[in-house]
Amino acid sequence: MKLVSDRAVAAAAELDTVSDFFRTYRMGVPDEQVRADLTFGNPHEMALPRLVESLKRRIEPRRVDWFAYKTSEEEARDVVARALMAELGLAFEPEDIAMTPGAFAAIGVAFSMLMDPGDECIIPMPGWFAYTTMLRARNTVPVKVPLDDRTWDLDVSGIERAITPRTRIVIINTPHNPTGVVYSRERLSELAQMLQRKSADMGRPIFILSDEPYRRIRFDGVHYTSPAQVYPWTLIDYSYAKILLAPGLRLGYLAICPDMPQEARDELRQLAMSVQISLGWAFPDALAQYAVADLETVSIDIEAFRKKRDRVLGALTQWGYTLTKPQGTFYIWGKAPGGDAHLFTRRLAEHGVYVMPGTLFERPGEFRISLTGSAEMIEASLPAFEAMSA
Repeated sequence: MKLVSDRAVAAAAELDTVSDFFRTYRMGVPDEQVRADLTFGNPHEMALPRLVESLKRRIEPRRVDWFAYKTSEEEARDVVARALMAELGLAFEPEDIAMTPGAFAAIGVAFSMLMDPGDECIIPMPGWFAYTTMLRARNTVPVKVPLDDRTWDLDVSGIERAITPRTRIVIINTPHNPTGVVYSRERLSELAQMLQRKSADMGRPIFILSDEPYRRIRFDGVHYTSPAQVYPWTLIDYSYAKILLAPGLRLGYLAICPDMPQEARDELRQLAMSVQISLGWAFPDALAQYAVADLETVSIDIEAFRKKRDRVLGALTQWGYTLTKPQGTFYIWGKAPGGDAHLFTRRLAEHGVYVMPGTLFERPGEFRISLTGSAEMIEASLPAFEAMSA
């Protein structure tokens, strides 16, 4: 007897590796035996004081509808549009902004607005592991295109070869999770020119979904280019979770590139709210939206993360590890000694240190370190990395 949908089964299958890891990676190990959990981008220190203060100020109702149903609140949209205009130099208007409970929901809104069953979305790999399950749940098709495995840069020719008449979206994640690469304006312009040409050939646009939750986490003065700055058929998803190191505060947005032709821009503006409702009221909580004006100016200490990055790179490199120096994000990506990430991470766990195996990104020879662990955790992890380098 068939009880569940094929789409749900396909979506679950895409997450099997991730789900198994999430359930078992600590395997009941008590906290006192854990030196360092450097897996997911979770906080390991108390929340930013300004974040807490902002939420406290807004918890007390100021009118009877303070906690009424909220869609995309006018003040929040206005704050985001002005901030994006200042940051990217594009003429965003509040109507271009759909407030969402994190970038996760914004991506789902974009998929639902742009794709029909059987349509295809190109995903450069390695890439975030939730894209594919979200696509399968919509009966749409993920098409995986490898990044250059020497530089982790976009392979524009590979993306072009993967385009078919069913291609609707190309996902671009910069700064990139898991490698930390920030794509150059030159490479994004090359991609934009190719997509303009292919869109003209097909008679309809191929969209870029620019996944930008790490946009403000960059090191060493690295310049940032959003695909929206070079390609009008772009939607931007963003999350405040990374810059605030508060992934449990579900706050983000989907933004329509203002350089998009006005007719298409208007259609997407009008459609967004209905899609958000259909997805189960995909709007942030009232309190989070009231706080947007404050949270736009709150940030983790980027310099502290740079120091942790340099400490890990310096130590592990001297012990023979091959690592990619991240230009952004709070991750370090590297090759597992011996070439087996699963075995390497299990042996590391025996020393009380937990990192993410590349199998979650379909790269069984690599691993990812999250720098969201405290400086003390980073230091405590280093003897285990040294032991595993032999």
